[in-house]
Amino acid sequence: MKTKSVYVELKSQFHRDNYANFILAVIGAVLSGMMGMGVSWILGELLDTASGKGNHSITELLWISWGVAVFFLFASFLNYYAKPRYVKKAMQNYKDTLFSKLTKKNISSFRNENTADYLSALTNDCTSIETNLVDKEFWFIYRMSSFFFALALMLFYSPLLTAVAIGVTFIPLLVSLMSGKKLAAGEVKVSEGNKSFTATNSDCLNGFSVVKSFRAEGAVSRLFSKENTKLEESKFKRTRLRIFIDTLSQLSGMSAQVTVFFVGAYLALSGKGLSAGNVMIFVNLMNFVVSPVAELPGLLAGRKAADALIRKVAASLEKSSYTGGDTVLSGLSKSICLMNVSFSYEEGNEILHDVSAEFEAGKSYAIVGASGSGKSTLLNLILSGACGAEYSGKISWDDVDLKDSSSDSLFDQVSSIQQNVFVFNSSIKDNITMFRDFPEEKVQQAVVRANLGELISERGEDYLCGENGNGLSGGEKQRISIARSLLKDSSVLLADEITAALDPQTAYKVSSDILDLSGITRVVVTHALDEKLMRRYDKILVMRNGRLEEQGTFDELMERRKYFHALFTVGS
Repeated sequence: MKTKSVYVELKSQFHRDNYANFILAVIGAVLSGMMGMGVSWILGELLDTASGKGNHSITELLWISWGVAVFFLFASFLNYYAKPRYVKKAMQNYKDTLFSKLTKKNISSFRNENTADYLSALTNDCTSIETNLVDKEFWFIYRMSSFFFALALMLFYSPLLTAVAIGVTFIPLLVSLMSGKKLAAGEVKVSEGNKSFTATNSDCLNGFSVVKSFRAEGAVSRLFSKENTKLEESKFKRTRLRIFIDTLSQLSGMSAQVTVFFVGAYLALSGKGLSAGNVMIFVNLMNFVVSPVAELPGLLAGRKAADALIRKVAASLEKSSYTGGDTVLSGLSKSICLMNVSFSYEEGNEILHDVSAEFEAGKSYAIVGASGSGKSTLLNLILSGACGAEYSGKISWDDVDLKDSSSDSLFDQVSSIQQNVFVFNSSIKDNITMFRDFPEEKVQQAVVRANLGELISERGEDYLCGENGNGLSGGEKQRISIARSLLKDSSVLLADEITAALDPQTAYKVSSDILDLSGITRVVVTHALDEKLMRRYDKILVMRNGRLEEQGTFDELMERRKYFHALFTVGS
């Protein structure tokens, strides 16, 4: 999918199931743009009537004024009814679609991106898009409507004076055109500042415990202050530029109005077919000609900046469009095979070197080795094999090359448990089911197999887990993750250092729970070389410097007295 198509799809969300509100709001904006013409005409006619040269009586003008008031109320009602509904629906559609597309990103792509970009896209950027594009769309229509209606009425009264008005309006128009690009650039800088500021906030808050343990409060506060200052400086420059442009526009606009007034007065006094009322109408109408021109740079710059934000996030989302091949994977019946697999995160820095291994269906495997040996990379590559990960060699699921398989079907068959299990601030049951509906009997089976029965008996399945599960222990969160995998009916379970942050007793229980599972292939990356647990694995794969150094059962590896024997001896 090309970036343009993602961009077009995102922009189309503003009008999806929202055309009625949009059309009514447009009609309200256009009618509101006509209101100034009616008021200007009434003022001019009143002046001529008061001077004895009018074509209407005071009574007639009073009735016309009542009609204009009713017209105004109708236009205001359309704006009151339709515009808020349109903006609400437009932004709901846009954010829902953006987030939906974000969830479709493949894992390998998302890991290489900065989550702050998406946090900013869903918060600060959405606020800017709503303010400068969606909401201001009707203000733009209103201003343009009043501009053209005023110009038409001016031409009706005096083409000559209209030509003068257009001539003197050239100055504010020139100011608008010259300043528009600078203002748009200022909006982009504010957006970039917001993104950087959001990233800093996220880092500081997520790393709060580290900050406190290292007594780095002062350094982190200075980092926050630096980013905050940069953001506010960019906003300051943008605001100052807006004030400067507004001042120039107002000065040139007032000069244009005064010029038209003097020329109109001269034409009226010279008997050129204009009355005092006509001059008054012209002066009022000039407001509706000059104001849109004066506001044009801000409106266009805001729209351009908001549009750039949509294009930017569309470009990021386009990177996630890879969904693998067409082959749908079913439950693992034979094995997952890696044949001469090599992988690099960046060119010239190979992490895995010519790895060949086989994980047979229904069996349990431990991947061990020193830090940086490639254990987690090997595990992640299995999960990313159908997601466009660039590796050499071949990874097959039964007889299917993962590069030919659908990434969605791979995710259906594989469950992954990480060291830091994410738990939503919702009930235990919601976190097990991931907000989906399952038969109650099936949920209870998963609870029992994951050894969550005691937790639910004590607190109940409706217990709120807290932000990121802060109401649960590490072991409880890991068991919730195991229950998720069982409920999903995955045929393969990948576990990456899931006991690293747990106390030894809890770590042993969680590892034992995984080994107790039947009917599922288990591949566990672990640094804990507990002999009782190691003996229970069907096979142990030993990684060293990105290579598969050796593999076998615990007894086989110990008898060889090679690298694993050394690791186990040192670890013991």
